Amino acid sequence: MDLVLAVPGCLLVVEGLSYLVFPSKVRKWAASLREASDAPMRTIGFVAVVSGLLLLLAVSIF
Repeated sequence: MDLVLAVPGCLLVVEGLSYLVFPSKVRKWAASLREASDAPMRTIGFVAVVSGLLLLLAVSIF
């Protein structure tokens, strides 16, 4: 149960740092997402999901 709470907590810390330190860059990046087509967005999503699953697998093995 500790890991279930620790992982989202770490995610929120890392995600929140970008908004805290670079708010204007985050705003520009978010605006650029509107102009992106679906194919690159799906590729990025796929890579993120696979990376996350591999990381979870590695943590569960070790």
